[in-house]
Formats: sequence, C-alpha cells, structure tokens
Amino acid sequence: MHFSGRIIGLLKEYMHDLVEQAKQEEAAHASFGFASQPYRADQAISDLLAILDDRIESEGVQVGLPVEFLHQMWTLCNQANPHLSETVWLRKHLDQGTGSKVEVRAHTYQALIAFLEAQPEEQDTGEATAS
Repeated sequence: MHFSGRIIGLLKEYMHDLVEQAKQEEAAHASFGFASQPYRADQAISDLLAILDDRIESEGVQVGLPVEFLHQMWTLCNQANPHLSETVWLRKHLDQGTGSKVEVRAHTYQALIAFLEAQPEEQDTGEATAS
C-alpha cells in the first residue's frame, strides 16, 4: 500500500499538529509543577489514528482522503508497531532523551513516515491480454 505525496503531506501536517499539541500540554503541566507521564509509541499511534478519524469525518472529502484511508492506516500502523516501538526506544537511548510525549510523538511519526514511504507501490495484478 503506497500513499501519494499529497496524502503523506497531509499526514505530516496532522503529525505536526499532534507534536505541537504535546508541546503545549507539557508547557501547561510544567507551569503547574506536574511531572511528565510516561508515554509510548503505541499511544502516539493511537493519538494519530484518533485525529485521522476526526479529520476524515470533518474534512476528508474536501481534502481528497479516500474512504478506506483510516482502515489502511490502521492496518499499516499495526504492521509497523514493532518497528516503531523499537525505533523510538533506540532513539531515546541514543539521544539520551527523556521519553517525553513530544519526543516520543516526534520519533514515532518520523519512523512511521519512513515506513510508509518505504511501502511498495501497488502493482496491477490483472494479466494483460495480447491481441
């Protein structure tokens, strides 16, 4: 399953929105003296799928998202989950990160975009008839 550049661009916008939202949440929590809660790659994926569901419902037709897009993303995210979790864990330890919501979302979404872009293009499986 391969997505067009336009769809990847939309995904990147939604992912950017989620990272920015996490930055605002962390700043608000810090201003009240609350510590960051542990956050995992699967939670970042759940948050992405939730925003996709919302955006598809509210603007899917206008931005040209296919009807089956959420199902396709759900399937691909399930396939990618072990890779994403491992990648985020490695990035956290290599960068000596904190595992904050912002950090986990950013690393998860970078890894997911790389995974999606590496998907092979669908081939037409119908046999051509020679005349």
